[in-house]
Amino acid sequence: MSDSPKSNTRGALYALIAFAIFSTHDVIIKILGGAYSPVQIVFFSVLFSFPLATLYLMRDTTSGTLIPKHPYWMAARTVAAVVTGFCAFYAFSVLPLAQVYAIIFASPLLITVLAIPVLGEVVRIRRWVAVLVGLVGVIIVLRPGQTELELGHLAALAAAVGGAFASVIVRKIGREERTVVIMLYPMMANFIVMAAMLPYVYEPLPLLDLARLGVIALFAWTAGRFLIAAYNSGEAVIVAPMQYSQIIWATAYGFFFFDELPDMGTLLGSSVIIASGLYIVLRESRSDVSEAPVLRTRSRPETGTSPRISPMLPAKLRWKK
Repeated sequence: MSDSPKSNTRGALYALIAFAIFSTHDVIIKILGGAYSPVQIVFFSVLFSFPLATLYLMRDTTSGTLIPKHPYWMAARTVAAVVTGFCAFYAFSVLPLAQVYAIIFASPLLITVLAIPVLGEVVRIRRWVAVLVGLVGVIIVLRPGQTELELGHLAALAAAVGGAFASVIVRKIGREERTVVIMLYPMMANFIVMAAMLPYVYEPLPLLDLARLGVIALFAWTAGRFLIAAYNSGEAVIVAPMQYSQIIWATAYGFFFFDELPDMGTLLGSSVIIASGLYIVLRESRSDVSEAPVLRTRSRPETGTSPRISPMLPAKLRWKK
């Protein structure tokens, strides 16, 4: 990976494009969430993602089977991804976009903590302080006692925790598991679980909404490719913070489409969370001994709804272009 200024600029630009597409993807989820259950949205998102996943399968030249080498860790990651997908889709459906992003931005803090038992990471005092400061930011956003906490807030927190856990597991087993296995198990689990629940919540889909569900799958895949290109082009420490650009998109989309404006608590809390996340990224980039779990898993939370591979997997585990 080149660390030239030109390459870093290209990497940052690719990442900004990726997260702009992801934000548009989330707007469509929010629009559909006003009429359909998250179960139905997740189910069709996965269904329309299977053709894209098939393209991945056709390009995978790694020999082996679809049986995971680490079945228990894979099972844990699969459960985490399914929970994350459902909770994230539900949170986007019922909460202002900026609030959801603010809470999900806490994922780096959670990755830092989870990396201790899962990866054996040593977290020193400065990163612990950053984690605690970031959690204060989450409390500022939620303001327990001052605002009524809803299921949507709990769902966003669950998505942040589940996404962090799934990311840390990828760091643990990613060098040994086939990429197809890491990708397919969460998608298959989502498909089966949501299909079992679908008869209880199904609403007929007009053609326009069916097309929107297809766009969700296409946008997730396209944004994932841009994100991989970003990490292949620039340094992770430059690319990773670009995720925070989503708060700008959330503010703009929220205002124009949903008459939402983030309140002072959300803006202040977001600033605190982003500052602590940036500090953790910078600390990991300067450490020679750290596993750098945040820097190496910096991406959107894994929802298991599209064929997205972590851009920070070792290069040999990703398909050739």
